[in-house]
Amino acid sequence: MRVLKVDSAKQVKDVMRKIGVDAYGIEIMASKAFIWHIKIDALSNIAANILKQEMLSLGGDVAIARGSLTGRVRKTDCLLMGTLAQLRRLIIKLKAQPFGLSGLADDLAAALDNCQKEDFILRPRAHTLHLSRRTHIMGILNLTPDSFSGDGWYKVQSTERRVQSAIEAAMKMAEEGADIIDIGGESSRPGAKPVSQKEEIERTQPVIKKLARLTNTPISIDTYKPEVAKAALESGACIINDITGLRASKMAKLAAKYKCGVVVMHMKGEPRTMQKNPQYRSLMGEIIEYLGSSIHNAEEAGVKQDQIIIDPGIGFGKTLEHNLEILSNIRELKVLGRPILVGPSRKSFIGKILNLPPEERLYGSVASAALAALNGAHIVRVHDVRETKEALKVADAILKG
Repeated sequence: MRVLKVDSAKQVKDVMRKIGVDAYGIEIMASKAFIWHIKIDALSNIAANILKQEMLSLGGDVAIARGSLTGRVRKTDCLLMGTLAQLRRLIIKLKAQPFGLSGLADDLAAALDNCQKEDFILRPRAHTLHLSRRTHIMGILNLTPDSFSGDGWYKVQSTERRVQSAIEAAMKMAEEGADIIDIGGESSRPGAKPVSQKEEIERTQPVIKKLARLTNTPISIDTYKPEVAKAALESGACIINDITGLRASKMAKLAAKYKCGVVVMHMKGEPRTMQKNPQYRSLMGEIIEYLGSSIHNAEEAGVKQDQIIIDPGIGFGKTLEHNLEILSNIRELKVLGRPILVGPSRKSFIGKILNLPPEERLYGSVASAALAALNGAHIVRVHDVRETKEALKVADAILKG
């Protein structure tokens, strides 16, 4: 006898297939086999009580604040608990209810669909990446003299030599298995000073222009400045990696115009101030809300669904505890229905755990990348490509075993 650890309906289906259950029966029973736990924030006490009664009538339940029933609490967070079959029936019942519950039904239906999505395809310009087949790697190429990780290319070299050194590093990453090369010309480490867009373009454009002629590996530009992104796209880049989550209104329109991919990241504050006592009422809830708004803005500007990637922003306005919570709960981001990128490589939370400087955080970085993949990340952004590639090959084999 075995007590199975079930994390998804897919796992249940796989077990039933091995047993030899009829295909029609598998579909019926799978929706009853996995308990979903869905947190809903700030629902009115009237709506919460209706929600609870409806779910109880279906055999599930809803946890609400103690004072909600008496009206002492005007709003309450809710924990909705039930099988997929119960939740699907709940959606139908809620559509006939007032107090905003009809809209909640639509949101719940979309969330369930997103969380069950298994096939993610990214189409940045002329490229196609099948992200669900294995965990993909974004290799980091910093063209800055002040990168936190100590891997930037310094201005003591001649411009020609600096560009050639960067090209060699990028080609090495591609050979080692990088699926995307992410090029940045401004440090985003805590306390970093801004760089002019002219300087940023001068650092990145020559490298991108030459690299694009030498490799078919997709190139990403790590910037939050539309003019820098435009110069990179015109030079051969096909992804914009924006740490501000498209705060600049022109950025989403630019991405739509060039039909490029876009990484929208969550960041609290800005690089110079983001690590000054960051606080959250609900860490994952606020990240999901922020990224959801960024996705909406991108789509409103014309960016297509299969060109958007989300990133919870490890180390960007987060404490050690915040970063660990994100890495443990990456799957919560699936509610947004977009592929997930995570960048833990050499970050300070690893240094705090191991008491090591950035250049000695290889093992911690590889462990973080592997666990991020096992917890739901589709892409990991790393400095050490070969080592991470080997670890992810094993992690993917375990995940799909």
